Amino acid sequence: MRLGITMIATDRAMPVHLLAREAEDRGFASLYVPEHTHIPVARTTPSPAGPGAGGTWQASYLKGTSGDETLAEDYARMVDPLVALAAAAAVTSRITLGTGVCLPAQREPIVTAKAVATLDQISGGRFVLGVGYGWNVEEAAAHGVSWARRREVVRENVQAMRALWSQEQASYKGEFVSFDASWAWPKPAGRVPVLLGGATGPKLFAAIAEYADGWLPIGGAGIREALPRLAQAYESAGRDPSTATVIPFGTLPTVQKLEYYASLGIEEVVLRLPAGGRDEVLPVLDEYVATYLG
Repeated sequence: MRLGITMIATDRAMPVHLLAREAEDRGFASLYVPEHTHIPVARTTPSPAGPGAGGTWQASYLKGTSGDETLAEDYARMVDPLVALAAAAAVTSRITLGTGVCLPAQREPIVTAKAVATLDQISGGRFVLGVGYGWNVEEAAAHGVSWARRREVVRENVQAMRALWSQEQASYKGEFVSFDASWAWPKPAGRVPVLLGGATGPKLFAAIAEYADGWLPIGGAGIREALPRLAQAYESAGRDPSTATVIPFGTLPTVQKLEYYASLGIEEVVLRLPAGGRDEVLPVLDEYVATYLG
């Protein structure tokens, strides 16, 4: 089984390019970093993980001006994932680099398509685009995103980017994004995999089967029961279920948990790291190596 890592990458944490190099040297297969563009102070949207969300290691919390929900400060300090991963690509040669997850509804798709293609070129085809719908209503609203329609926006933005990556003269006609035949280079070094993150459900699985390459189940709870439903969604869409990539994401590992995933045919798991400095991150990374890669 391949093991990857993820960290909430912030301006106070170990720089992503240095972490990528250390992870590659230790034999990890992948590094994923998440995205939040900003956190509005007047935030009433509860974190999907509950008060103080952000991980076991966070100690500083933000309290919005509306309501009493708290959120780990790291959410407001995230670096741009594509810029940070481009720096990581420049100092590594083997490790897969991905977003876990990027928020396409909050990004202009033509500009993002070029950034992703450039990053994939720099990395030599090592980039994976993990995407999600988001959870913060106020954050999305600042980008002009209708919360009720965000799934449709993500779908069109991803499809439009795929057109730009694959077509010599790309065009796309949708409700939220539309452009006539256009030249757009660079093209990615290879086909950029798109993995959709989110909780199990028929809407998510139908979306994965329609326009994505697989699923990033956060934490991995309930995955055994979900896999047959994902396979059914693929079959209904006329796709081969065996081609679906499933990577449990942000896992706090145990030997038993990894053995369980392996018994389900899972080939890669992404482990969670603290959003800290080098002295906090590397001991956990080394513990993972000794316990799970040794």
